[in-house]
Amino acid sequence: MLLNIDLQSETPIYTQLVHQIIEGIARKQLLPGEPLPSVRSMAADLGINLHTVNKAYNLLKQDGFVQINRKQGVVIHPDAFPAADEQYMLRLQEQMRPLIAEAICRGMTSEQFKEMGDQVFAQFKDSGG
Repeated sequence: MLLNIDLQSETPIYTQLVHQIIEGIARKQLLPGEPLPSVRSMAADLGINLHTVNKAYNLLKQDGFVQINRKQGVVIHPDAFPAADEQYMLRLQEQMRPLIAEAICRGMTSEQFKEMGDQVFAQFKDSGG
């Protein structure tokens, strides 16, 4: 899986890494049990700080997408991924609030927003996720 980091983006690099790895999992480009590059290797390949990669990997571990151990390094979680439980749904709703607010300010209708969401969801499903 190729990661594209935008060093000029307002989105922190560790957040970009987290999002792209989760997208890779959703698209089945990263499979359960598959190893990720070491922190040093990933940082060198992307030309970023070790601590940035380490932070991304720890957030992915915290959310249940990867396992980190001394022998195998960082691997995509070999078992089930975390469920969309009530806590996740509340967090998702909070993350959606500013997107919906801006869409309303820009004149989008609820139907347009839902259609766009369906299109993005379908892109992941169509790519194998």
